[in-house]
Amino acid sequence: MTSLPATAHPFTFGSVMEGGREFPLVGLTSPGSRSVVITAGFHGDEKAGPLTLLEHASEIVSYAAERDVALAIYPCVNPSGFEAHTRYNVTGEHPNNDFLRYETTPGTWRGELREGEDFLRVTPAGDDVPKETVALARALDALPKPHAALDLHQDNFIHGSLFYAYIFGDRASYRPMLARSGALVPVLRSSIVDSGHEPGTDVRADQEGFIVCHDGSVTDRFHRAGVPYTAAIETTTETPWPLADEINLIWIRGFIDLAAAA
Repeated sequence: MTSLPATAHPFTFGSVMEGGREFPLVGLTSPGSRSVVITAGFHGDEKAGPLTLLEHASEIVSYAAERDVALAIYPCVNPSGFEAHTRYNVTGEHPNNDFLRYETTPGTWRGELREGEDFLRVTPAGDDVPKETVALARALDALPKPHAALDLHQDNFIHGSLFYAYIFGDRASYRPMLARSGALVPVLRSSIVDSGHEPGTDVRADQEGFIVCHDGSVTDRFHRAGVPYTAAIETTTETPWPLADEINLIWIRGFIDLAAAA
């Protein structure tokens, strides 16, 4: 990582014990009048997001500072999984989709809604979830509501070099970023990206390559908190690193621009 601008401040927001070792949970902040939260590394076998944030930290901070946008970056939420190259943490817990609980009928709580399903209320998941999720949720609770929030993921199951995105909000704001991404790798359109365990629970990208899914993720959490721009982007892990890296930067710059104009 190149040297950071003086306005950037590394910090820790906790630590986790995995495999008999302590792993710090680290982040980076910088000031501004608008704000963006960027997360990555929920899945340890999805390397591109954390590597983009490591390799380009100085550039990202400078780009945001030029637009008076504050950053809160959490570059590797699952450090033990990242080191072991495992999807989940070393304990086998799933730190990703565990931020919210939906009450679908009185007394019935679930972490994910099926498409078009109504719910009675939604609440934070609480502390009975993976340690990394608890630590990040507490850190995010301490922040003012951001103007935009971006989560960097990869798809380790679909073969080929492809891109798609989970989104909430006005999709017109995301189409320029989608188009620039699609100039680098094909956009996955009108396709299943996650087969559900029951009939009718498949997660499918629409004809544009977008997915709207209330899955209890950090993206869903920001949407429920009223953040106007929130997305989780997905390059496949078979996408060559330089292309995945550039796509991540397209969306990072794009979300900083959206916050600056908010």
